[in-house]
Amino acid sequence: MHAALKQWYAQPGDLFEVLVDGYVIDIRRGELLIEIQTGNFSALKKKISTLVSEHPVRLVYPIPREKWIIKIPQGEGETQRRKSPKRGSVEELFKQLVSFPELLAQPNFSLEVLLIQEEEIRRFDGRRRWRRRGWVTEERRLLGVVAQQRFETPADVWALIPDELPPTFTTTDLAKAMGRPRRLAQQAAYCLRKMGVITSVGKQGRSVAYRLDIS
Repeated sequence: MHAALKQWYAQPGDLFEVLVDGYVIDIRRGELLIEIQTGNFSALKKKISTLVSEHPVRLVYPIPREKWIIKIPQGEGETQRRKSPKRGSVEELFKQLVSFPELLAQPNFSLEVLLIQEEEIRRFDGRRRWRRRGWVTEERRLLGVVAQQRFETPADVWALIPDELPPTFTTTDLAKAMGRPRRLAQQAAYCLRKMGVITSVGKQGRSVAYRLDIS
């Protein structure tokens, strides 16, 4: 997946696997450093935080809009392919952005989300029945990129939030407006607060109340 995304994202003149300030960068495009991350942002926190102080850095993150799961059994069983009912959305970036939301307030940092189609290859491993009943993800394959969206400022992230929020709101209100689970709304509120987009203004019942802090 990582190699396929790097190939898809590349442009003529790009340099690959370049050493910058002690870190290997996926792509260097002029002065811009591009890092493609298919896993948790937490693993990149030190690297990105260090580089962004001296260089423009863009983090590229794929979210599966559509996923097909291929199960390869042991022995002579038949390989199965099915489409997952789950459809990813750009708002899922909040799940990872909690690792360093404050970086989007820095002019050198940008985040680009790619909505992709992918295949997830799972192979049965009887020694690991405790996880997914023995099915282990072996590989993720890129089938295509269906959309991309870049975030360069905290206001760009706030634009993901629908307008129907009341002036003072809780994460319950945020979840309802987004049409997403409250857990994701809590992660969104944390990120937006760290970016300086919203601020806490007390309590509504047992919940923290927030208001918009940018124009």
